[in-house]
Amino acid sequence: MSILDEWAERHIEKALQKGELSSLKGEGQPLILDDNSHVPESLRASYHLLKNAGFLPPEMQDRKEALSLAEILSTLNGSGIENESLQKRLALLELKLQQAGLDTQFLHADYATQLTEKLANHKKKPNKNDEISK
Repeated sequence: MSILDEWAERHIEKALQKGELSSLKGEGQPLILDDNSHVPESLRASYHLLKNAGFLPPEMQDRKEALSLAEILSTLNGSGIENESLQKRLALLELKLQQAGLDTQFLHADYATQLTEKLANHKKKPNKNDEISK
């Protein structure tokens, strides 16, 4: 541990003993950590600043809109003019996100369901190696 780490730890311990860190906003609640793993490291600081200022980068705004459209489309049934125009808008947003280098698998909610079902079925099927070992 470096001298700076030791110094910081010592000050934190003193503040804890004095009770200066109690009754803070959010005390006892889990931290809400931002998942920015999809953002390149060189852009994370600037994206964080934009987010704190209330702005979203264009790609994230498109992602948010695409999720909203996907949710709306999942509640609609049938083939109306509104449904068709929403599907076209969603396809355009998906293309824009792919061109920006973002993964659009999140738009296909059925993928997660299919994966879960496949894993559940895989667990049910006996493994050939299990039969040999018995």
